[in-house]
Amino acid sequence: MKIDVRSQKKIRTFRGKLKWSGDLDEMRRDEMTVMRNDSVTAPKGFLGAGFASGVKASGKPDLGLLVCPTGATAAAVFTTNKIVSAGVQVSREHLKSRRVYAVVVNSGNANACTGKTGLADARKMCALTAGHLGVEPGEVLVASTGIIGHHLPMEKVTRGIAQAVPLLSDSPGGGLAFGQAIMTTDTRLKQAYRELKLGRTLVKIAGTVKGAGMIGPNMATTLLFITTDVAISKSLLGKALKEAIDNSLNRLTVDGHQSTNDTALLLASGLAGNPPINGPSRPYQLFQKALTELCTDLVHQMALDAEGATRMFRVVVKGASTKADAVKAARAVADYPLFKCAVHGGDPNWGRIICAVGSSGVNLNPDKLSCKLDDLCVFRNGAPTAFDPKKAARIVSQREHTITIDLGVGKLRDFYYGCDLSAEYVRINADYHT
Repeated sequence: MKIDVRSQKKIRTFRGKLKWSGDLDEMRRDEMTVMRNDSVTAPKGFLGAGFASGVKASGKPDLGLLVCPTGATAAAVFTTNKIVSAGVQVSREHLKSRRVYAVVVNSGNANACTGKTGLADARKMCALTAGHLGVEPGEVLVASTGIIGHHLPMEKVTRGIAQAVPLLSDSPGGGLAFGQAIMTTDTRLKQAYRELKLGRTLVKIAGTVKGAGMIGPNMATTLLFITTDVAISKSLLGKALKEAIDNSLNRLTVDGHQSTNDTALLLASGLAGNPPINGPSRPYQLFQKALTELCTDLVHQMALDAEGATRMFRVVVKGASTKADAVKAARAVADYPLFKCAVHGGDPNWGRIICAVGSSGVNLNPDKLSCKLDDLCVFRNGAPTAFDPKKAARIVSQREHTITIDLGVGKLRDFYYGCDLSAEYVRINADYHT
């Protein structure tokens, strides 16, 4: 079935052909009485679908479509790994298009390190999706996630795209189906939703993310898709996304490793009705703040669903002489395997924290170095304090806690997110390929 999404008349015809057992609008009203739409189809102008095409041997959903029939302004952040997937290469090219009408995603196969064949397959995914929607291949973005080094089973992907198109819906179900289709070792769907008022206009932002392992800074191992109905220029949309990612996903480490496929896409339909944001105004600041909050929400969900993880922590470093030192010291603690194991065991082993900071190479004053677990000071001015070990153990055993370290040499600060390291992480990654 071919649908020209640029034609509103044909959009109505298309939606009329959706394979639901009843009237679409009636079905949508019934769904909304059960759940509020917090999915990527919540902002005006977006349709979503997910389908099990057979790429995954498990039979779980593995093909997702996210469509903006009126066309969206698009921005993206990609992995900084020098080895990138075919999807990253193609989407970088297609982002030059003035409007983007769809994103096609597959899970279960990364389509990375697959040479010219993989690149051709990524382009074909865009062309197939564009053909069904009546747009140009360059107006479609593509992403993949899964095992590296295997060619896509394109006969399954081709059928999957064709079968997913009729399922496109702006209902909560459509958004949830898309979110489920992008998962790999994730144990649960991760999504977030925010609303903000720009004057009298209600603007919506929604996002869904996959990522549970092989997560390190510079985008982590992540496929992140965010939709919004705000009207905003392409340059400012890109600026807002980069700022949000820098203060959320780029502050999360699970195992310190970075993927070949990391992709964050932000699509803006512009249908909210707000005066277009074309400069660094108050509306831009409000939008950027809400976007960062949404990404931070998703980071918490990722950390708590990391492979084998049972709890997460936030490392705040203050008293640094430079921002770079604050970041470096915080990451050193969040990445330190011995401390991550201690957190898993509920062991308030603050000595491992101090050891990680000292080995990070940052500028610090040993005689002023201090550390707190939440509000409990365990190390002050280079010496241990008299604290209640049971209280410290309770803090570290919480689902989330904060570690605050003062380097004692300046006034700058920064932070990092981390999670515990368990035997389950080893099992998952030992068995992943087989």
